[in-house]
Amino acid sequence: MIEALLAFVVAAALVWLAGRIIKSVLARLDVDAENRAAIQARGKRIMRALTLMAYAIAAVASISFGLERFGITEPQWNRDAVARWFLRHGVNIIIIGVGATIVVRVLHLAIGQLQFKIGRRHAKTDLEWQRRAATISGLLESLVTVVIGFVAVLMLLRELSLDIMPILTGAGIAGLAIGFGAQNLVRDVISGFFLILEDQVRVGDLVKINGVGGLVEQINLRTIVLRDAEGAVQVFPNGTVGTLANLSKHYAYAVVDVRVAYSEHLDRVMATIDEIGASLERDPEWKPLLLAPIDVPGVESIAEGCSVIRVRFKTLPLNQNKVANELRRRIVTTFAARGIRPYAG
Repeated sequence: MIEALLAFVVAAALVWLAGRIIKSVLARLDVDAENRAAIQARGKRIMRALTLMAYAIAAVASISFGLERFGITEPQWNRDAVARWFLRHGVNIIIIGVGATIVVRVLHLAIGQLQFKIGRRHAKTDLEWQRRAATISGLLESLVTVVIGFVAVLMLLRELSLDIMPILTGAGIAGLAIGFGAQNLVRDVISGFFLILEDQVRVGDLVKINGVGGLVEQINLRTIVLRDAEGAVQVFPNGTVGTLANLSKHYAYAVVDVRVAYSEHLDRVMATIDEIGASLERDPEWKPLLLAPIDVPGVESIAEGCSVIRVRFKTLPLNQNKVANELRRRIVTTFAARGIRPYAG
């Protein structure tokens, strides 16, 4: 009787200590008010699992002490054999089942904290990035649950004295077959995971993938979908993305190449382009889209019969084409008014 009482006292002490540790860890987590409630709920579920495991072990120990008190220690009849089997394997089964549950929930809690830290880098109104963070955390949670669940099932079968070698062999053969048959799929998923995690491209960005340009419409774990200038939908498996140029990351450049005849005075031409750029900057319709004054480095190249002057404006993302079109329009109009002859070919 004393031994059984002592077992429950020890279990209660361990539960109290574990509760203090979990509360201390949760209190130190850097989370906002919205996520704190969800994390505290997960902490309570972990505590319930720990409490169940501790008192279950205490109950099994109490039964063991009671059987020894009544002299049931030798294999005399079947009931004793069942009791001894339960004492030998029952505790392990309880520990495996409850322990796997605790590990899964602890890792889910850690993944939730990781999701919060990743999402904190961006505004809460950035729904696209919040969706990506949720996708990553959901994938990791599913992976953790499947792996730990598979290992726990194998350990339970071993405690039940079942031969797990055929299962391991079958799983190995199945994994090998899947690895050969779906290696491209696995490559695409892994590439897509890091594509999302590193925030290399987002929905609505103007990009060039493997030399094909267009607007990104979808980003999935396996594919990235963009629509090109002709309206065609281009689908690229993530594992086949060899080169990715993001033309709308933080800022962009509206680039215009101006071709003028050799007979034109280049200083006058470039001064005229500077005036056009200054007028565009003063325009209230276009000023919010421009991030820097017009840049006219000089003659970019000399072609047959003409000089090529490169002009560029630093603009907000996804506005470079509009700014370039307006700049071309103003250059053509001003050149015509001042008698500057562009090269016609």
